[in-house]
This record gives sequence, C-alpha cells and structure tokens, in this order.
Amino acid sequence: MSMGSLGFGFYFLLIGVMLILSGLYCLIRTYHMLKIVIGIELSMKAVTLFILLAGYISGNVNLAQIFIITVIVIEVVVILVAAGIAISLYKRYGSMDIRNLRNLKG
Repeated sequence: MSMGSLGFGFYFLLIGVMLILSGLYCLIRTYHMLKIVIGIELSMKAVTLFILLAGYISGNVNLAQIFIITVIVIEVVVILVAAGIAISLYKRYGSMDIRNLRNLKG
C-alpha cells in the first residue's frame, strides 16, 4: 500500500466515526421519532462506509458492494417500519414523542 491509499482510508475512517457519533447523539439526546430515524440513517451510512473501506483495504471491493446492497435493503426495511410507527404515533397523539409509545397498541 502506498501513502496515498493510507490517507484515503484514514479519511474514510474519520468520516465514518464522525457519522456514528452524530447518529448516536441523535439517538440519545431526543425524544422525537423523526430525529431518531435520522440518527439511525446516519449510523447506517457509516456502516456502509466502513464496509466499503474494509473491501478497499482487503482488495475485495466487489464483495463489499454486495454487502452494501444487503445493508441498504435492511436499512430500507427498518426505516419503513419506523416510519409506520411514527405515523401511528402522530395520528394517535398529535406528536412524535416516543414516550407515548407505551400507550400505543394495535
């Protein structure tokens, strides 16, 4: 590996860590459902970035792309379920506060 490729990987790693930290901040600091969904999205984008970086470092970029497609499909399913819960929460209580999830049934 040349120095240029190490710098490339370092920047990807740094950006991925920043995305994970900002996603965790969104998850921890709020009770608003949409902000939580955005935090999950940020964290999942960091995971795809880490998979791409791992594929680039190991030389298996094609395998990494297959894993990234799988992660994107799982991410879409998770976000659709969370959006459905958010819509039900808003219809029932008029807000997206997750503390109302205890009372949401059926």
